[in-house]
Amino acid sequence: MKIFGYCRVSTIEQNTDRQLLAMKMLCIPDAHIYVDKVSGKDFNRTAYKTLIKKIKCGDLLYVKSIDRLGRNYEEILNEWRILTKERGIDIAVIDMPLLDTRRGKDLVGTFLADIVLQILSFVSQNERDNIHQRQKEGIAAAKAKGVRFGRPTLKPPENFAEVVNNWEKGKINIAEVLAQTGLKTATFYNRLREYRSGKKEV
Repeated sequence: MKIFGYCRVSTIEQNTDRQLLAMKMLCIPDAHIYVDKVSGKDFNRTAYKTLIKKIKCGDLLYVKSIDRLGRNYEEILNEWRILTKERGIDIAVIDMPLLDTRRGKDLVGTFLADIVLQILSFVSQNERDNIHQRQKEGIAAAKAKGVRFGRPTLKPPENFAEVVNNWEKGKINIAEVLAQTGLKTATFYNRLREYRSGKKEV
């Protein structure tokens, strides 16, 4: 039997230190610990897919908590069934000892584990849905206050009109235009289009 660990956070800014520490305390080899920094909305994750190719029947997989495995209720239940029932892999959720397929393999133990799994999976997805709803409400409220999202528009320099005039008369080439304005090619042409249409002040 080989022991594996799986860690996940939703963004690259978040760290997995707490999860990795839990894995190391269980003496899981570093080569058997797989980490994803991506949303748990589905199981289309690079490290997870690599892990699933490596893990075999009779092996044991540790996760810190059920929401580290995923955030989609139906997909968590389906993935759990595939791993444990079809492939014969044991799963242990560190923060929830009841969710350890090595224990209680009788009918009652399996029944209790299935109930706990369904409840925690539901809570995990519900939390994800609530986060998204709060984000939408926050964005809507900010927009109502006039907050603009996205990268700010780069304004043309003060000498833009003069540089454009010289360029149009053939006095300078595009390389000199970019050097004098400090703009990139695509940005220059965007500002030029706006300048010619009169939509922006220069």
